This record gives sequence, C-alpha cells and structure tokens, in this order.
Amino acid sequence: MSEFSNALSVSSSGLLAQSQRLRHLSENIANADTPGYRRKTVPFRTTMDASGTPGMVQTGRVRMDQSELTRIYDPAHPMADDTGSYDGSNVNLMIELADAREAQRSYEANLKMFEQTRQMGRSLFDLLRR
Repeated sequence: MSEFSNALSVSSSGLLAQSQRLRHLSENIANADTPGYRRKTVPFRTTMDASGTPGMVQTGRVRMDQSELTRIYDPAHPMADDTGSYDGSNVNLMIELADAREAQRSYEANLKMFEQTRQMGRSLFDLLRR
C-alpha cells in the first residue's frame, strides 16, 4: 500500500504547487494596470518527503520579476513625473494567460492521477474482500 500513498502524496504536492502558482498568476493579471506593480513568479523544486518518496513538488519563495517597468506617457496622471511619464507594471497579459493555462492543465493532470490512484486502491480492496 505504500506505493499508493506515495502516488497520492506526489500528486497532492503537485496540486498544492499548481494552486499556489495559479493564485499568483491571478494576482498578476488583476494588477496588470497597477502603476509600479512587479510580476510575481513562483519557483518549483522536487524534493523527497521524510519517507524518501521522490518526486514531491515544493514551491520556493515568491520572487518579484526584476525586468524593467514599462514607461507610460500620460501627463495628466497623478503619478507622472516632469516628463509626463510614470512607471507602469511589467506584467505581460499574454504570458500570464499562457502560464495560467499551463498551470491549469498541470493541476488537472495531477488531479486525474490522484483520482486514478484512489480508484486503483478501491479496486484492490474490492478484489481482496472477495
């Protein structure tokens, strides 16, 4: 039974990692028009749990994208400097939407793996009961 619990642990760690990634992607999309906002990224790394199960996914610390902020020319904006420009955000909506789709599909794949492992365990118990 430990192989079933290992598979469940790996897929659940993937679910947690992708849900955190989706949360930060949605924050980026929501703040795309916020002046001075920097895009957040979440790094992943594979780890082993206390029992030595390989393939566990863990998220690292949230990082702020250090790429340049876009300069927006709008002299009427309250944040505009002497040149009439202000710093926008460095969020590219196309990248965020593509990343969100990738994270959603990864989440769905982990969920499918979790459900299939549970189904296999249930089938095994049914066979053993007979």
